Amino acid sequence: MRVVIDTNVFVGALQKNDGVNRAVFEMVFRSQIKPLMGDVLYMEYMSLLGREYLYENAVLDASEREEFFNALCSVCEWTVIYYKWRPNLRDEGDNHVIELGLAGNASHIISWNKRDFKGGDLMMPDIAIVTPVEFLKMQNKGEKTWQL
Repeated sequence: MRVVIDTNVFVGALQKNDGVNRAVFEMVFRSQIKPLMGDVLYMEYMSLLGREYLYENAVLDASEREEFFNALCSVCEWTVIYYKWRPNLRDEGDNHVIELGLAGNASHIISWNKRDFKGGDLMMPDIAIVTPVEFLKMQNKGEKTWQL
């Protein structure tokens, strides 16, 4: 199953006491889901790694976060976007996430900011926009298997 993991899930997974976001990445590293990565999303992740204030409550130091990101990239499916769909979301910076999902045939976009993906000019019914909690519940058929 191909998915796009929004950067807010990545940042959350690196915080102390965050089992929900981490559970998504456990699925990645257990080869249960295949995250898609593209140029713009890669640069967004890289930009976030340099923002120390985001990681004041992190479980990993800067070099460990970079190592984690490198491990993530090693299992991502690199996806080239040949056609810009431009769903015209409220935040132009979110359009690339939809485009990546379309280009890589993703079944889900996993993000805490679901409302950021609503209200565009194009409807994308084949890609479900879900929070990490919703995604895990769907995968575990309602059984809570992660620790908050």
